[in-house]
Amino acid sequence: MSSKTKTKQIVAVVKRAEGADAKNFWTRIGVGFENRDDSWNLGFDYFPTNAGTTVQLHDFDARDDDGEPREHARGA
Repeated sequence: MSSKTKTKQIVAVVKRAEGADAKNFWTRIGVGFENRDDSWNLGFDYFPTNAGTTVQLHDFDARDDDGEPREHARGA
């Protein structure tokens, strides 16, 4: 591993609306830092309380920096 620390964003898949109008969006909830032993420290700004919420670790993406949640692709 290189001497540079790897970081990733922690996102939760959040369901918005109900029925036919329902969509899932990625919402940033924290950051992860890779340790020297390849394990990860996760720091949550928000912690999902819904037991059905999916939490994912993603690379940072400049396209997400507009402050708007990114729509979650089905099956991802």
